[in-house]
Amino acid sequence: MPDLVSELGRKVLEEGYLVSREEALALAQPIHDAYDLMYWANKIRKKYRGDEVKGCSIVSVKTGACTENCSFCAQSKSWKTNSPVHNYLPPEQIRAAAKSAQKSGSYALGLVASGYGPNDKDVDTIVEYLDAMEGTGVEKHVNVGIMKEAHVKRLKDHGMVVCGHNLETSRNFFPKICNTHTYDERVETLKALRRNGVKICSGGIFGMGETWDDRIDLALDLRDLGASNIPMNFLNRIEGTPLENTVPMEPVEILRTVSLYRMILFDRDLGVYGGREVNLRDLQSMIFFAGASSLMIGNYLTTAGRPAEIDRQMVLDLKLNLAPARVLEKLGSGGHPEAVPATAARI
Repeated sequence: MPDLVSELGRKVLEEGYLVSREEALALAQPIHDAYDLMYWANKIRKKYRGDEVKGCSIVSVKTGACTENCSFCAQSKSWKTNSPVHNYLPPEQIRAAAKSAQKSGSYALGLVASGYGPNDKDVDTIVEYLDAMEGTGVEKHVNVGIMKEAHVKRLKDHGMVVCGHNLETSRNFFPKICNTHTYDERVETLKALRRNGVKICSGGIFGMGETWDDRIDLALDLRDLGASNIPMNFLNRIEGTPLENTVPMEPVEILRTVSLYRMILFDRDLGVYGGREVNLRDLQSMIFFAGASSLMIGNYLTTAGRPAEIDRQMVLDLKLNLAPARVLEKLGSGGHPEAVPATAARI
C-alpha cells in the first residue's frame, strides 16, 4: 500500500487533485521524508510548468520611510535600521533598469514602492514609469501596496500585466507581524486585481515564527484567490527589526515548505526569492527539485542578491532554461515578488 506522500503525489500528478488542509498538514509532519516530498514535487513541476525557469527582476522606485510596522521590514519608520531612503526615481532610470533586466535574462521588471499604498499623484508617477518601459522587451509588473480599484484600472490601461501584493502569512498570524493595516485589506487588493483581469503575484515570508498551520492556510488562501505566481521569501533577519533574533529555518525545512507548496499549488508558478542566498546557502540549486519554477535575478529591495551570471549558470548546469517569451506565452505569465527587504541597482 503506498504511503501518503506517494499516494497524494500521484493523485496531484495524474489528476490535478486538490490537496486538502488535513492532507497538507499530514504531509508537513517530520515522519515523512523531505526528499520523498521533493521527488513528487519535482515530477509535478515538470508536468505542469515544464523545465523552463522564469527569471524576473525588481527595482525599488521608492524606498524606506514606510508608515507601516511590518516586523520583518527594514523600510518601516518604526524600526531603527540602515535602510536607504529615497523618493520616486526619474523615469529614465526606470527605462535603464528595464533594459538591464532584459539583458540579464529576466522576462519582467517589477516596480516596487514602499508605503501603505499609492495616492492619485503616486499613480501618475507609476504611469510614467510604465510608459517609459515600453519597447524594452520586459513585462511590466507593479508592486506598490494596497490599491483602490480605480488605480488598478489605470495601471492596467498603461500595460501592467502582473501586480505583486503579498499576503505575507496566514490570517491568524498576520496581526503578530503587523497591526497598522489588516490581512483583509491585502485580500481586497487581490480581489480588485482579479476583477480587472490583472494577474496576481502573491505569496509570503516564511521563518517569522509561524506554524505549519499558518503556512498551509496561506497556501490555501492563495489558491482560492487565484494567485498565478507565488513568491516564497525566507526571512532575512535585519538588525533593528523586531525579528532580528528569530531562529532561521533550516535549509531542508525550506525545501520541505517549497515541496508542500508545489503539492498544494500544483499548476501555479512557484518562486523562491528573498532570503534564498542567506538561508539555503549551498542548497540553492535544489529549489527546482523541490518544485520551484521561477527565481529572482539580481538584488531585492534593501539586501543584495548575487550576480545574475551565477544564477544563469546555475539554471544551465541543472539542464533547465530561462524561459523566452514564446515559452511564457504557452505557460501563462506569472509574476515576481514583493520580496523581503532589498535594492535592485544591480539587475
